[in-house]
Amino acid sequence: MTTPPGIPQDPYRAYNFKFEFQGTVQAHFVKIEGLGLKLERILYRAGGEHAQVRSIPGRVEYTPVTLRYGLTDSTAMVDWLFEAAEGRVRRENVSIAMLDDSGSFEVRRWNLVGAWPCELQTAALDALGNELAIETLTLAYDRLELDDASAAAAPATAPATPVA
Repeated sequence: MTTPPGIPQDPYRAYNFKFEFQGTVQAHFVKIEGLGLKLERILYRAGGEHAQVRSIPGRVEYTPVTLRYGLTDSTAMVDWLFEAAEGRVRRENVSIAMLDDSGSFEVRRWNLVGAWPCELQTAALDALGNELAIETLTLAYDRLELDDASAAAAPATAPATPVA
């Protein structure tokens, strides 16, 4: 739902998100980075207008997404990578959803179409440390789709009450 002009709206918190892989929510991710796209800019000079450079959009480049997660007994994501390393690249449609402050409703959803794992960084092992074992998996994908249809179903927030 769009907030009317003049009504302040707080930004969403970056820690409220979920990642869906093979139709199930993977809840052990601690950070997701790199989600985005870039439109190539093609410069040209129009005939007879040599003093002005114009630009048109070119190819679309989707930046790889890096998933950081705590190492658990679940091997689904790593197995997916090792399948690709053995020459059996399996493309999956995965989703990243931003949640509202309560963590109950989706406010934004990005679908990564044709995603496949392309890099793994295993957790640093340190016998003297006590940190969580965090692995990093990077995904390449064919297309990024913005799917905010589920955000429309979220309840509207009440306008802020002015303080007297």
